[in-house]
Order: sequence, then structure tokens, then C-alpha cells
Amino acid sequence: MAPKTPDGAPRPVLTTRALNRATLARQLLLRRETLSARDAVTRLVGLQAQNVKPPYVQLAARLDGFDPGELSGLMASREVGRMVTLRSTLHTHTAEDCFALRAFAQPQIARELRLLRSGPAGVDLDRLTAHARELVEEQPLPLKELKAALARRWPGADPGYLATAARCLLPLVQTTPRGLWGRSGQVTLTTAHAWFGARAADAAADFTPDDAVLRYLAAFGPASVKDAPTWCRLTRLAPVFERLRERLITFRDENGAELFDLPDAPRPDEDTPAPPRFLPEFDNLLLSHADRTRVVPAAYRGRTWTVNQSHRTLLVDGFLAGVWRLEDGAEGDERGTLTVQTFAPLTRARRDAVAEEGRRLLGALSASRSPSYAVRFADFLPPSVGARSA
Repeated sequence: MAPKTPDGAPRPVLTTRALNRATLARQLLLRRETLSARDAVTRLVGLQAQNVKPPYVQLAARLDGFDPGELSGLMASREVGRMVTLRSTLHTHTAEDCFALRAFAQPQIARELRLLRSGPAGVDLDRLTAHARELVEEQPLPLKELKAALARRWPGADPGYLATAARCLLPLVQTTPRGLWGRSGQVTLTTAHAWFGARAADAAADFTPDDAVLRYLAAFGPASVKDAPTWCRLTRLAPVFERLRERLITFRDENGAELFDLPDAPRPDEDTPAPPRFLPEFDNLLLSHADRTRVVPAAYRGRTWTVNQSHRTLLVDGFLAGVWRLEDGAEGDERGTLTVQTFAPLTRARRDAVAEEGRRLLGALSASRSPSYAVRFADFLPPSVGARSA
């Protein structure tokens, strides 16, 4: 029996294409927006940043006239930063969201430590946390030096365990120059309080799980109760949705699952055009729903991964259609190649649109460098590519 609204009427059905267009609109992927980089990072509830370059690719695909120097400048001025938050992975967040979302995700991050083998005898985690805080707040420390310093205090313990415990128990930020555009730097850590200051911490002090779910829906909705834990890896969110029910509207998908949404959130017509978009590895668009068919066709499930490595992905008509890679030119040759591999043939018009989008993306990312890139289409990828669901 189809789910019904409180007045007994059947909930409206959102088709897969309708869900796709709604999510793309929230994700700034139906058209490039004129937002600032800071506002985009806020609206998207952060950018997955397991590697250094993906946040820049994410914004280049979403913002009109994006300059990598804008995001890099925000990082250098400590308005945004890199921190382990949602799903225990690195994200680029605003300073305020570093505090808010780290606190929201902390129960799941702390659970990571409990899943490891029991800590070494004699290591009191409260003392370890306090000592690690003193070390990294005195001066930011490279991970290798943090391990060594903790090992000197607990010489019989595994340095890797000690450093993992510090990461799980303390809100550690990766300091610059790590993450800056065109710069390199090793992972160096300090606390969020030391890096961002009390003002950002105070601004996030009242953040609640209800706030997190509302922001999730604004960026990834409409969504089910099962979708939200995929985004953040926190369980027991059903009571949050129930508390919010009177503030939300509900639909059902084509399989009958109940979907929640914000009343005023965009839900474009399912026939709204969706231009091609190049996304980096681990883009949150592909990682934030239990049912990913709103973006990943069932036939392509598992084809964006090889072992545990995520490929850079291509959207055509709003759905996953292939993968891509970027190769620099040979020594002395500034012209590199963007190679596209689709999972099925494209029409000439769509192929031309993909090539144009590739050139536009790379033009944005090359703004502070100089190389130009050619767009090349390779043979179709065989069905065996990928070993995990995407």
C-alpha cells in the first residue's frame, strides 16, 4: 500500500528523473551559479577532500567564473579548512562548519577507535588527548612528528595507534600550505580552536542534529531516512526526521520509499536540461544516498571504482555516463590531454557538449597555470571495470 499523508491522501511520487533534477539543482549542477566559493562550500555542506585537488574541481564544475585562487585564499586566511568530519573522511568546510560538523560526526569518528584492537596497556585516552592537544597547539606538527612525540611519552605503544587515537579524539585541522592551489605541503596538524579561533567555535556552538538533517536535505534532498546515514555514517537519525516532520513535506519514490524534503527547496521539472559535468573522485553527489539510482543507473553500478580507488566521473543528462583522467604533456610540452571514457556511445551533439564542458572546466583550473589541454575520447570501458558500488 502506498504511503499516505496525514490527511489520508497518497503521497506524490517523484520519478527517478525528478529526483535527479532536484538533487542536481541543490548541488549547483544544473547550471553554473554566481555564488562565492565560501557560500558554495557552505551550501554544499562541505567538499569531499580526501585528495588535494577535488575541492577545486567540484567548484569549477558548479560556479560561474570560478578561480582556484579564491578557494585557496579562503584556506590561507583560515576562513575554510580541511578536517575529518562526515564518514570519517577529510572535507573542506568553512571554519564554522569545521566545528559544527565535527561535533555532529564525533560519535561515529570515536567509534572508529573502538573498532581497532584494544589500546595498549597503560595508555589512558584522556591523558593522551590532553598531551596531543598540548603538542599540536604549541606548534602545528607533521603527522610523523606527532607519532614520534606520542611514542616518547608511551614508548611501549604502537605509534600508529597513538596518532589514530589523537585524530579520533581531537578536532584536528590540516594546516596550510597543504590544500592550497598550486602548492604542496605535508600533512601538518593542529586543533580547530588553535587554527580558527574562538569566534568560529562560538558561531557553531548551537548546531544540532536537526540542523544537520535540514542542511542535508537542502543540499541532497529529497531523501529518505536511510539516505542520511549514508551521507554522514551516523545511525539513529529516524527520531530527528520525526521531530522535523511537521516542518517538512513528504513524497515517495518509484519503489514506495518515503522521502522528506524542505517545502521551498527546488524540484525542477524532470525534463529540465542537465548539461554534462566533470566531477572529481569521491564527489559527495555520488556518496550521499543509500539508493544512488538518482544519479547512477543500475547498469553502471560499481563502475566508478577499481578496488578502493574512485575514478573521476562524467555526468551526461544528469546521470553517470563515464569516467575521465587528466594527463600532463611530455616534458617541454605544455599541452596535456583530458581523456574521456564513456560507458555507452554518445550522440554527436552530446559528444560535442562533453568536449566543450571539458575545455571549460580545464580552462577554469588552468587559470593560475598556463597549460592547455586537448579533449580525447577513448574506447568504451568494459563492464568489468570497478569492483564496488558507486
